[in-house]
Amino acid sequence: MNIKFALAGNPNCGKTTMFNALTGANQYVGNWPGVTVEKKEGKVKGNKEDNITVVDLPGIYSLSPYTLEEVVSRDFLLNEDPDVIIDLVDATNIERNLYLTTQLIETGVPVVVALNMADLIEKRGLKIDTKRLSMVLGCPIIETSALKGTGLKELIAEAVKVAKQGEHQLPGAIFSEKLEEAIDTVVPALSETIATNKKRWYAVKVLENDEKVMNHIVLDAQTKTTIDALRKDLETELDDDMESIVTDGRYTYIQKIISTTVEKPKEKLTISDKIDKIVTNRFLGIPIFLLIMYIVYYISVTTVGTFVTDWTNDVFVVAIQDAVSGFLSSVGASGLLSAVIVDGIIGGVGAVIGFAPQMAILFLFLSILEDCGYMVRIAFVMDRVFRYFGLSGKSFIPLLIGSGCGVPAIMASKTIEQDNDRRLTIMTATFIPCGAKLPVIALLGGVMAGKVAGWEAGGMIAPAMYFLGIVAVLVSAIILKKTKPFSGKPAPFVMELPEYHIPSVKTVLLHVWERLKAFLIKAGTILVVACIVIWFLSTFGFEGGSFGMVEDTANSLIAVIGNVIAPIFAPLGFGNWQSVASSLTGFSAKEAIVSTMGVLANVSGDTEDAVNVAAGVAQWFPTAMAALSFLIFNLLDSPCLAAISTMANELNDRKWFWFAIIFQNVFAYAVSLMVYQIGSLVLYGTFGFWTVVAFVVLAFMLYMLFRPDPYKDQKVYSTRSVEA
Repeated sequence: MNIKFALAGNPNCGKTTMFNALTGANQYVGNWPGVTVEKKEGKVKGNKEDNITVVDLPGIYSLSPYTLEEVVSRDFLLNEDPDVIIDLVDATNIERNLYLTTQLIETGVPVVVALNMADLIEKRGLKIDTKRLSMVLGCPIIETSALKGTGLKELIAEAVKVAKQGEHQLPGAIFSEKLEEAIDTVVPALSETIATNKKRWYAVKVLENDEKVMNHIVLDAQTKTTIDALRKDLETELDDDMESIVTDGRYTYIQKIISTTVEKPKEKLTISDKIDKIVTNRFLGIPIFLLIMYIVYYISVTTVGTFVTDWTNDVFVVAIQDAVSGFLSSVGASGLLSAVIVDGIIGGVGAVIGFAPQMAILFLFLSILEDCGYMVRIAFVMDRVFRYFGLSGKSFIPLLIGSGCGVPAIMASKTIEQDNDRRLTIMTATFIPCGAKLPVIALLGGVMAGKVAGWEAGGMIAPAMYFLGIVAVLVSAIILKKTKPFSGKPAPFVMELPEYHIPSVKTVLLHVWERLKAFLIKAGTILVVACIVIWFLSTFGFEGGSFGMVEDTANSLIAVIGNVIAPIFAPLGFGNWQSVASSLTGFSAKEAIVSTMGVLANVSGDTEDAVNVAAGVAQWFPTAMAALSFLIFNLLDSPCLAAISTMANELNDRKWFWFAIIFQNVFAYAVSLMVYQIGSLVLYGTFGFWTVVAFVVLAFMLYMLFRPDPYKDQKVYSTRSVEA
């Protein structure tokens, strides 16, 4: 018999562990049709009697139509008719998890509850009467532990039994008498095309005036009038909107169930609670976060990171260059081939690979903070800040992920409910320096340190650029939120706060390797090609009236290209072809900026080796402000091709995509212009036409920041129906 199970549950309830335990290697991963939400399904292992497929639905808190995950899950349950829903309920957070359960049992699909993490019930001092709970909900309940693999055979056996019976018992009255009467009135009025076992679910959604449901079903004028009258009477009598009435009704029902089936221990503060009193404190939370991030970047970039990177640059990469150069000479390779390999490929890629140790140390610290449970607390703390600027704390999660790579950061924005907030997050997520930008920060920090006597730039510039990225996101949010396409209140922030725990060494090292591997693969593919192209463009050109290898790189092809574009960037302080050419290659991969500088510095004879490029490129920037302007522009402009492609896919709209690209580059140009021109006026006393332009840009930006919101009174957005 072919049987299909739908695996549903809240985020962090152990659903992925359960899915992996049930299916093993028999998994298929793709995307749901029409959206970028991941679709996972697999065959249950060890079952020879039946052909059982398990579809892992996205982790959700409810079936309300806000996130793509919720829409995908409920469309599958209502339209694909799985034989059974296996509802994974976290036994240690049963009250919150049962909210989704009350919605699932109304869909008309038979439900089997997997009471997961049952092994922790006794440790937490909980006592759950599963027999009574099963009777009240009208569905079987099996105690399981996905992590330990207990109860899984019993769960599958019960789910198969329910699937073969094909019957589903709806629970008793969930809501108040008035609301149940309204539901009973709506059910027979619904179209006969809706299956009988699904009519109650549709009746509740019609009363809620669910936009997607109302667009999906057809109601005649009289029925619609009757339903509108019922809704209005209930809202007037209960003095609330219909969605909140339904939400309150579910929680009242859940609390009644919990009071008779769950015995809780006396409340006492756990170690996690005591830590949270400090790190999530309204006043101390953000300063603690800033201090931690400063320490992380200081160690990664300045102290340990610099020591390891210097050794890699000055010893390891140079040794490889010398060895390869000697080998090529011994086999009689031509000077041109030797130059391509040693100066172009090894020199360019080595300029980036030299910073890999710094990235590994940074990723190690970030992975530890993520795995121990601290990073999710910061998202909670930052929700207060982001909400003030018109964004939800959910927007901070992509920014955290963006410190590793912009691609998953952009993809993580799909969990944001409102389309305008999601687009805004996609557009600004790459403002946060990713791992690929760390070599650029380290290199330009060294350039600035060399131009300011007694200043160790490396210790401050890395965390400063991280915080600049956050400020850029907030400024962009304020400006864009006061325009019609982006107006709207942010959705409430709902996220599980897991208990603190000692990070798993295996998990942390795996995360570090995955992030570092992506960087190294890019260095071995895209950067190799980029280095060869840059070497060719910087080595060949027109000199003496003919095309060929040039002695002076000022006559090279890349110099010609750079000189054409350079005047555009002259107001930003780096109007020379070398720095402009380096910026252009950054659109393929941000690491390519450093590799290009390495190739150009080596070819032009500015340094003795290709990896120690700071001294060679310092002369490209007349002042420290010019180097800072170059750095800021390349941190805030459009990201690498991989991230641009992901952004186009997630926005799924050509107009929005091009708006995002234009906004990113114009914003980067404007910020760099203000920093260089106003900074040069303050530090060096220089004043000119572009200084005036910079002040005009500053005045315009301040006006956009502080002007009254013209769409403030037009914001009418429903909020997520689950806040637990």
